Amino acid sequence: MSKPGDEGGPTRRPRSNLQVRAVSALVLGSVVLLITYLGGLPFRLMAAVTAGAILYEWLAMRPGSKTGVHATIAIALLAVVMAMMILGLSAGAVFLALAGILVVLALHGWASGEGLGTTAGVAYAAAPAIALVHLRADDQSGFLAILFLFAVVWTSDIMAYFTGRRLGGPKLAPSISPGKTWSGAIGGAAFAVVAGAAFAMHESTVHGVVLLALIALVLSVISQLGDLFESALKRRSGVKDSSNLIPGHGGVMDRVDGLMAAALALYLVAALLGSPEMPAHAFFRF
Repeated sequence: MSKPGDEGGPTRRPRSNLQVRAVSALVLGSVVLLITYLGGLPFRLMAAVTAGAILYEWLAMRPGSKTGVHATIAIALLAVVMAMMILGLSAGAVFLALAGILVVLALHGWASGEGLGTTAGVAYAAAPAIALVHLRADDQSGFLAILFLFAVVWTSDIMAYFTGRRLGGPKLAPSISPGKTWSGAIGGAAFAVVAGAAFAMHESTVHGVVLLALIALVLSVISQLGDLFESALKRRSGVKDSSNLIPGHGGVMDRVDGLMAAALALYLVAALLGSPEMPAHAFFRF
């Protein structure tokens, strides 16, 4: 799950680090695609580990929140809902458990004076992971849905980077992410639509190419908003990367911020068009 990052700007890493970044991206992308192909327990474990890493980084970026009773409770509750997901419980049961856990955590945060920051972190980590798992399910439709998601989000990330570097122009959100430009955002979205339409033309779809192209546009926009949201978190915390867990790339959140936001959006759309338990069948059916 890799992306080039911001298109230029003062936070760009030196060229000497590009080789490490390229190798990390190749290895990580290959592993992710293999696990996606396998599906089942390996995919559920990958989603759970990703959620755990995201919560760790969220807490680490909030001074004083990584330790203490409230953080311990948050980690334990996330582990409970991730265990339910790994065991293959229904989407309804897992999301219901997450909702209950968020209420408990919010009440404890209010009573202890910790606020809602940690509760938000658990929701940010868990909800997209659950969405990913139920999008994938264990059939060919789920596999294609995740490949569609990857194709759209990765194309959006990569082409936003190159389009922004090539065309430059007005900054998209200079106070949050100085390297991003409007040209990059528009270019990323345009190429994401092309990728989504090409994928739909290659596979047998339920609703046709036009709908998936429109969904690709929405996913690109949400992915870019997810990227900006994580950039705002880092800027507020005064850090360059969410962590150093991935060599040459920073943290897990740095790599999957847009993807996880788009995954949740795709799940919600698919669940509305089809079934919460087998959402991928709303787009691809065999």
